[in-house]
Amino acid sequence: MSSLPCVSGRKVVYALSKIGYEKDRQRGSHIVLREIEYPHRRLVVPDHNEVAKGTLRAIISQAGLTVKEFIELLN
Repeated sequence: MSSLPCVSGRKVVYALSKIGYEKDRQRGSHIVLREIEYPHRRLVVPDHNEVAKGTLRAIISQAGLTVKEFIELLN
């Protein structure tokens, strides 16, 4: 298993936008992303300077990605 990088919430949003998620709305420090294609899944990403590793792993899992695939999206 690959180790998770330390990334900000904005970088997570940028990486997920590459695979078809767009910003739906934001309330406070939580950004809600919506999948463009059907089914319209929603992900909530905290807009923090560093997303906690457990939270990041959950977001990656909910997006249907592996850690390796997510790291490739960051580059």
